[in-house]
Amino acid sequence: MDKRVREAGLRPTRQRIALADLLFAKGDRHLSAEELHEEAIAAGVPVSLATVYNALHQFTQAGLLRILAVEGSKTYFDTNTSDHHHFYIEGENRIFDIASGPVTVSNLPEPPEGMEIANVDIVVRLRPKRCD
Repeated sequence: MDKRVREAGLRPTRQRIALADLLFAKGDRHLSAEELHEEAIAAGVPVSLATVYNALHQFTQAGLLRILAVEGSKTYFDTNTSDHHHFYIEGENRIFDIASGPVTVSNLPEPPEGMEIANVDIVVRLRPKRCD
């Protein structure tokens, strides 16, 4: 993980390496800062929540993560930085990737002069079916 952090242009501190190990060792994941903080504490990594937030934002700026704002105050960090979309299960605060395929976006507006569209995030919200 040291190499991955270094190649992203970040100094490989002990805490960054430990957090990167937790983030990337289990494949594609969607985690909040609080969830990563809990994992770090459980793994014996002495780190504050503020440090976790800082590291996540540094990883995002370095292109290692993608931010997903799903609920007003709930932000997830996605280890899969490719263009893809998500399902979100309301009430469970659970998010997962939509398999590539049927989602298309058309008729996007022209961005303002001097700007370009970086990506389009689609979050499809799910809930249990209601019985009528």
